[in-house]
This record gives sequence, C-alpha cells and structure tokens, in this order.
Amino acid sequence: MAQAMRPNTAGGLFATDGKPHPLQDTLLAVTLVLGVTAFVTAMFHNLHLLSSWTGLVGILTGAYGQWISETTRERFGLILGLGAAAVGFFLGMAHGGLFGGVIS
Repeated sequence: MAQAMRPNTAGGLFATDGKPHPLQDTLLAVTLVLGVTAFVTAMFHNLHLLSSWTGLVGILTGAYGQWISETTRERFGLILGLGAAAVGFFLGMAHGGLFGGVIS
C-alpha cells in the first residue's frame, strides 16, 4: 500500500499529468468567471441582458473546454462553471432574454 501514499509531484494545480495546459486553464478561468457573473446577475431582473449573454458565452467556452480538456481537475472546474453559466443563462432568458427590451 505504499503506492497509495505517494505524494503528487505534478507542477500545476489543474495539470495532474505534469504537463502545462495553458489553453485549457484559460478556458477554465474564463468559464468560471462568466458562470459566476451570469449566476449573480441573474438574480436581478433588470440585468437579464448581461446574465443571458454571459451565460451563453460561458456555456460555449465551457463546452469547448470540456471537449479539449485533458485532466479530471480541469473537467471538474469546467462543470462548475458550466452549471453556473447555464443557470444564469436560463434565468436571464426567463427575465427577458438576449434582446428583451432592446428591440421594440
């Protein structure tokens, strides 16, 4: 059972294979920021444009990040960002949508 106690010597926080993944880490950070922004702004009815657009872009960046991700840690963060972006997007759509109030 000595192998179970082996320390993790990987360099990065999200790269468990020891290799750098700058594109995947960038997509992870962008998806998390967009997801949190969409989720928080979705709680306010008058910010539906911001929440719906950031949610939509967060869903797209998160989906692409999932497609090219290489480690489980990257995928875990992407799923959190995708979930927050999706909730923000759907609440933003319910409050007025992508173009609600702009086009008469």
